[in-house]
Amino acid sequence: MTIDTKPIAADPAASRDIPLAAERVPRSQEVAGQWRLMWWKFTRHRAAVIAGCIVLFIYFVGAFCEFLAPQDPNSNNARFKYVPPQVIHLFDRDTMSFAPHVLAFTSKMDPVSYRRSYVPDETHHIPIGLFVKGDSYRMWGLFTWDRHLIGPLAPRQPFYLLGSDRLGRDNLSRIIYGARVSMSIGLLGVALSLIIGLILGGISGYYGGLVDKIIQRTMEFLRSMPTIPLWMGLAAAIPLSWPPLGVYLMITVLLSLVGWTSLAREVRGKVMALKGEEYVTAARLDGVGEFDIIMRQIVPSFASHVIAVTTLAIPEMILAETALSFLGIGLQAPTVSWGVLLKEAQNVNTVATSPWLLLPGIAVVVAVLSLNFLGDGLRDAADPYSSI
Repeated sequence: MTIDTKPIAADPAASRDIPLAAERVPRSQEVAGQWRLMWWKFTRHRAAVIAGCIVLFIYFVGAFCEFLAPQDPNSNNARFKYVPPQVIHLFDRDTMSFAPHVLAFTSKMDPVSYRRSYVPDETHHIPIGLFVKGDSYRMWGLFTWDRHLIGPLAPRQPFYLLGSDRLGRDNLSRIIYGARVSMSIGLLGVALSLIIGLILGGISGYYGGLVDKIIQRTMEFLRSMPTIPLWMGLAAAIPLSWPPLGVYLMITVLLSLVGWTSLAREVRGKVMALKGEEYVTAARLDGVGEFDIIMRQIVPSFASHVIAVTTLAIPEMILAETALSFLGIGLQAPTVSWGVLLKEAQNVNTVATSPWLLLPGIAVVVAVLSLNFLGDGLRDAADPYSSI
């Protein structure tokens, strides 16, 4: 009896289908760590990348607001109340030479309504430049300087690129200064909420039982309370004699005390799902403390998810501060925030005649949308089941 030892010919179609999964995954992805894979997936999300650049730009503006703002945000000039935005002209019409300038104003009084209006004066040019001298300021509270990125070459000249308010204050400078306060409240508030949410959510999910019930009922109680009345009650407890910095810090703490519940609930669910894993059991058998197991073993396993959730929580903090300040129960003048600036737009007649006072609202919309797109990109990048 003879045995046929002739090799069986492989089907070309079948051979092409078998190694497809292995061929499609580059070697660099097979050995890459979690954070590198997350970065690769994030960079493929174009909307999130653009939003991240916008968010970084807004925080850059807030960090260097003293230098970027043309004027002191609280510097007023009664002669130029409700001045419309000025337009930058790069060339002189007469000589056609490069001469950046804005046009001065001539004011007229309406004999019927007694309202002053401003008309650009074509004959009077106000030269402008970069790195000009202006109002002095304390840069980050460290040193005194008087240079501004842009402004009029001659001091005390009217320069209102985004118009002025009812006291003749520069709207652009106030929006730039408001970026620091409004955006930093979002960061500080979320940082405090993150600490509270990680600790209480981790303890609730790890121990369970009576501890879990107490923490969960506390969260449900806070989430069931109407938000605006709760904020109003907490804000009313702030003494009127406190300085603006103290009020700022207290508003941040109040927003954090209300905003930690959502993160804590998500952390609880993640901890409950991971506390039975083998590496957690091995750490427990090695004598590692329970708090260290939560913070060093379990929490890093879903750190990318926490980052994404935290990014999505920052817009909620910004909107909460804006709403509180707009209602008059948050930050107050002379503190400058986007919510404080929007109080100037509460009068319908004022908005109808001076629509540039609504520009802080546009800044809020841009910041919130950018942070939401950034959070969506981070959330998709943190998903271990999504492909690059």
